[in-house]
Amino acid sequence: MAPGDDRDDMTRAERLAPPPAAMATMLIHIAPELIAVFKSIVEAYDNLATMRTEDPQRHLLKLTYAAESAADVERLIASLAEEFAIERVA
Repeated sequence: MAPGDDRDDMTRAERLAPPPAAMATMLIHIAPELIAVFKSIVEAYDNLATMRTEDPQRHLLKLTYAAESAADVERLIASLAEEFAIERVA
């Protein structure tokens, strides 16, 4: 983008801003055959959370999200808990 181009309302500082200072995580277990579907659902909510496999042997998944999104993540997990038999791991 050229200087003076007003197509982007964000300032350079806003574009280069660091991620939120407070990140939260949640460790869950779901059946291995459901992981791909679960991942696609989580990723459908743009910028809500990222998911990675914490322990592939035990099928543990780690969700990482901004602390201010905790209520939204909790609602999503609650809505999917029965279908995916989600088990939280301390």
